[in-house]
Amino acid sequence: MKKHLKNLALLGFIVTGMIVGINKLINVISSMNDHLPVGRGKYFNWKYGDIYYTKTGHGKPLLLVHDLDICSSSYEWNKVIKKLSRTNTVYALDLIGCGRSDKPNLTYSNYLYVQLINDFIKKIIGSRTDVIVTGYSFSFIIMASQMEEENFNKIIGVSPCDMYEISKMPGKRKNALKFLLDAPIFGTFIYNIETSRKRIAEKMEDIYFYKPHLISRDMVNAYYKAAKNYDGHGRYLLASIKSHYTNINITRAITNTNQSICLIGGKEHPFMGDIISDYKELNASIEDAYIANTSYLPQMESPEKFVELIEILIG
Repeated sequence: MKKHLKNLALLGFIVTGMIVGINKLINVISSMNDHLPVGRGKYFNWKYGDIYYTKTGHGKPLLLVHDLDICSSSYEWNKVIKKLSRTNTVYALDLIGCGRSDKPNLTYSNYLYVQLINDFIKKIIGSRTDVIVTGYSFSFIIMASQMEEENFNKIIGVSPCDMYEISKMPGKRKNALKFLLDAPIFGTFIYNIETSRKRIAEKMEDIYFYKPHLISRDMVNAYYKAAKNYDGHGRYLLASIKSHYTNINITRAITNTNQSICLIGGKEHPFMGDIISDYKELNASIEDAYIANTSYLPQMESPEKFVELIEILIG
């Protein structure tokens, strides 16, 4: 019995050592090429960490907020920033826990991002702004506008999150999952699997794009690098997302909001029509528009049509 336990302990030690080695090797390889250069970007020294952002163009302010995903960053707007900056002062930030911004060890909540957005608008932009936001980040933009309405003009949600999916709250099982993902060795290993180039490319093909031939190696590399910055510390955000800590029920906010809201969907996304219809049922004043031959990220898949639509909406 003792020999059996010793063998199990030895095996566990060897496996743990191998995982540590694999994690370190992945970190070294991922740091060799920088597909997310800082360039002319700056950092907003926020109370919970440094937030990377860019500012381009002239005109009334426009804030671009990427999807809340461990692989996402302001690179999501790479194909439209230049054209939008012809008529607007365009701000694009990497959310805390994402891209080039800090990825501290904390529980990421919806309210954390509400604070970030309102602080960024007040301290960096300095005036009321239009906002274009993708996916799950739409939820905290709505909540931020409810808390400080004076910060916002038009809110444009691209592929907005499913209201009922993001209303799910943490429980015992989700807390156990968070504990595992927060762990430095096994959590990092799981995170590295979730953020492999293969997984990223598959997600782009299955969800993000209707036309897979438009997915370039540079896109995959940029999303990969965004996830790998800070040696796997993105796992803290992953743990919070998977455990529903970033979720919130926004149905009341949508019903009662006085904000001007337009929702944009990719025409070929299999569920987006139903998701947007749910929003319009709660608030009939919400506008909607669709871009043909695109799926989850129309701003990357059809940037020209996307910019044309935005110019009409925020004119």
